[in-house]
Amino acid sequence: MTNFVLVKRKNMDNRVTEILGIRYPIVQAPMSWLTNAELVAAVSNAGGLGVLAANAGQDSITPSIQETVERMRKEIRKVKKLTSKPFGLNILLAKDMTYSGPMIELAIEESVPAMAAVSVDDTDYSETIERLKQYGIKIMLRPTIPTIESAKKAEKSGVDIFVATGFDSGGLAPDSQIGTFSILPLIADNIKSIPILAAGGIGDVRSVRAAFALGAEGVYAGTTFMTTKENPLALNLKEKMLHHTAEDLHLFRSTVGILRSIPTALTTELVEMNKNGASLMEVAKKMTDKKSEKSGVISGDAENDFINAGSAVSLAKEIRPAKELIDDLMQDFINS
Repeated sequence: MTNFVLVKRKNMDNRVTEILGIRYPIVQAPMSWLTNAELVAAVSNAGGLGVLAANAGQDSITPSIQETVERMRKEIRKVKKLTSKPFGLNILLAKDMTYSGPMIELAIEESVPAMAAVSVDDTDYSETIERLKQYGIKIMLRPTIPTIESAKKAEKSGVDIFVATGFDSGGLAPDSQIGTFSILPLIADNIKSIPILAAGGIGDVRSVRAAFALGAEGVYAGTTFMTTKENPLALNLKEKMLHHTAEDLHLFRSTVGILRSIPTALTTELVEMNKNGASLMEVAKKMTDKKSEKSGVISGDAENDFINAGSAVSLAKEIRPAKELIDDLMQDFINS
């Protein structure tokens, strides 16, 4: 079993770094297809916490739960070869734990140091949290709709860190449509025993400073890591991201909720379908009509797929190594 190095600094007084055993209070958010062992290890080696997402290291879909688990096992073991630092794995907490249950057992078997858990409904997840904690696994919980109630529930359940997600985020945006820097102080004023990570719109040192000023003790960033050299997003799509800002992102609603994307031919159609009164099921069907078994974001298909991104895309100026990005965002902590 790999022994993970816990970085200790003089006067370490940040609860996020203490809990996760990392140098800087920054977590690379899981991004479905857009993580792999190389990115996760690069983030962890640079002092943050890298997190493997559901399809980490893959470019094709499999309906097999067993194959999904074994694919992830291989990716976890790749991470361990590339870093001795802590890293995490993403899981979904919901009524249907068909996929998440085996992933939790995998995390226990492979001694994954941390879990980035997403809760999507009112499921009682306390037993799952208790089981993970029995094995020393640290838990960050991100409800898809952050509220005072969900924050207090998380605090009571025993999670280690709460992630407050604003409408600025990429991926599935919260239905509440409250911005990151509005939801953050609201949550911070209502939970005290566990630290909070700010998620949504974090892409430069200014946004990091703003998050800390409003009560966060760390940041949880996804979009900004999409244009790092280690990210598996196709190069042409990374370059495409550099030419867009939050002003021109496409926002559309499907059966899963509100999604935000870099403009593509597909998302142009999806936006128009919403405007013209198409049902959410019709939109969901359109989203998969032209998609192949291969992921478009990995193959570079900028027309028949969507590229989830948050408002932090405005702050993406160049394609650079994950270490350079982290050094930039965490510049206030480098000499602390």
